[in-house]
Amino acid sequence: MRRRLSPTGFPSTLLARIAAAGLAAWTAGAIVPADAAHALAPKPAAEASDGSIPQDSIVAVINGTVLTRRDVDNRGRLFALSAGLNLTDDLMARLRPQIVRQLIDERLRQQEMLSRHINVPPEQIAASIADIERRNNMPHNALRDHLAADGISLTTMIDQIRVQLGWTQVLREEMGSRGRTTAAEIAQREEALRHEDGKSQYLMSEIFIPVDDARHSEDELKFTQTIIQELRNGAPFPIVAAQFSQSQTALEGGMMGWVQEDSLDPEVVAVARAMPEGAISNPIRVAGGYVIATLNGRRVIGHQMGTLLTLRQAYLPFTTPLNPQAPSEQQRAMLQQAQQLAASAHSCADLEAANHRYGDKRPANPGELQLERINPQMQQILANLPPGQASHPLVSGDGIAVLMVCARQQKNFAQQTPSEIADQLMNERVEQTSRQLNRDLRRRAVIDIRSKG
Repeated sequence: MRRRLSPTGFPSTLLARIAAAGLAAWTAGAIVPADAAHALAPKPAAEASDGSIPQDSIVAVINGTVLTRRDVDNRGRLFALSAGLNLTDDLMARLRPQIVRQLIDERLRQQEMLSRHINVPPEQIAASIADIERRNNMPHNALRDHLAADGISLTTMIDQIRVQLGWTQVLREEMGSRGRTTAAEIAQREEALRHEDGKSQYLMSEIFIPVDDARHSEDELKFTQTIIQELRNGAPFPIVAAQFSQSQTALEGGMMGWVQEDSLDPEVVAVARAMPEGAISNPIRVAGGYVIATLNGRRVIGHQMGTLLTLRQAYLPFTTPLNPQAPSEQQRAMLQQAQQLAASAHSCADLEAANHRYGDKRPANPGELQLERINPQMQQILANLPPGQASHPLVSGDGIAVLMVCARQQKNFAQQTPSEIADQLMNERVEQTSRQLNRDLRRRAVIDIRSKG
């Protein structure tokens, strides 16, 4: 099976998910030896007097490590919070079997990390969380507060991020010398792309749900259908992918980047050719499991002219959420200052300095952007904005932004650089290595499943 990853480089630390701060107190849990599992693990608890199952009841024992119903329910609540869903009993019942499987895989990965003496320091997790907050325009510690308000254990989020970050280190060790691409390999891929000039290429995202036993895939199919229903009801694809996809693309919210047909499973190609942009596919049966795909764009290999923008922004934050019918004095003052800034700023350096004065609540440099991929409302603002001229103030619920185009150029976005090709080659190897190592860990493991939740 040929797997695909977005050409963003390895390893990735961008986790498109809700997380929790307050990490200094975290300590790794002890691993019980496998041969002592049955002796040391508590027995399954009986039902409570009201018929409910106690939170401490054992769902599975993985090489001596106990997985409880509380672990499973916390992960379900985390998913619901991050995706903005109402976690009903029916939805949780449909999610639970796959959550159990995912948590078992995470326990196996965690044990492999420990066996290799790989430790992810709290500072690295905290940095990832801060990046998530920054990219989602959230105040510092907002993620922690969201979790606390919904009664979700901080450890649930911390452990999930820690395992994902540590797993990339495991894969780097496992790959060894294969963790580098040669000039000859890059040249070979360049030559292959030249032969495919004029063929279709797709900008896709995926959620991969593995199937252990191809003869009995009813649970995985039912779970895949549940996820598709939630996606079509508005659940954000990147967050769902980050929570449930078992591909390494989960680290990028499922984003695969631009891929050509010969890099995709034939079953996925057939769907990609027919599906409209933005649609969510039905379950796609591929070797090893099911794929849920969404198409973000299509182009012809070697041909995609567009406009590349370099921007700067200054963001003036509100201290309280905006009520358009009754703005506060602070909000009125921010609007006046934003208007003055828009009139007085004459360079991108001016906007960077202003953004710093207002606390750098959003990055002054949002990075290079393709005009055609920005939402239509923002396209209208930026399309005719001359370089070096500030935009009018753009008011949102939590602040005001002033933008400036620093540079504008026409570019063929379909031409991959050698660096992008190297990243794509490396990500393909990472995915293959991850799949193989996951299979090996499961084959060697002693897993006692008491209940699916």
